Amino acid sequence: MSSLYGEYSYAMDAKGRVFIPSRFREELRKEDKNYFMLSIGLDRCLYIFLPSKWEELIANNMEIFKSENKEEERAFKRYFFGNAADAQLDDQGRILIPQNQKIYASLKKDVLIRGVGNKAEIWDAQAWSKYKKDTMEPSLEKFSKIFDL
Repeated sequence: MSSLYGEYSYAMDAKGRVFIPSRFREELRKEDKNYFMLSIGLDRCLYIFLPSKWEELIANNMEIFKSENKEEERAFKRYFFGNAADAQLDDQGRILIPQNQKIYASLKKDVLIRGVGNKAEIWDAQAWSKYKKDTMEPSLEKFSKIFDL
């Protein structure tokens, strides 16, 4: 089972290209593909999916997107899938971030790519630092009890 993990810092070039960690590219090669699926994520980051994980979303009839409120469900599917794009790897191991996604995630030059299991996230480095300080660190104490064996 493929898994994306780790944290990597990169500089996005003037054309909007970003390197993908070699470990993630290795996982992609195992699938015999040359593209990731890239979509707008939550918390003002972008999501990177291996093609197999993206296909699982579709094959499972998008169960994770189900809601009792059908209008909200349709709105979220339009948002998520309407902002998705194939992100082809170039010969240097980079992908091109579409303009609408760069704007959404406020991506400037310094970006952070974080593997989070079934997907990875692309963050603006400053936005990640703020999120980490304001949201992530306070929640760590609560969840640290999981590791108290």
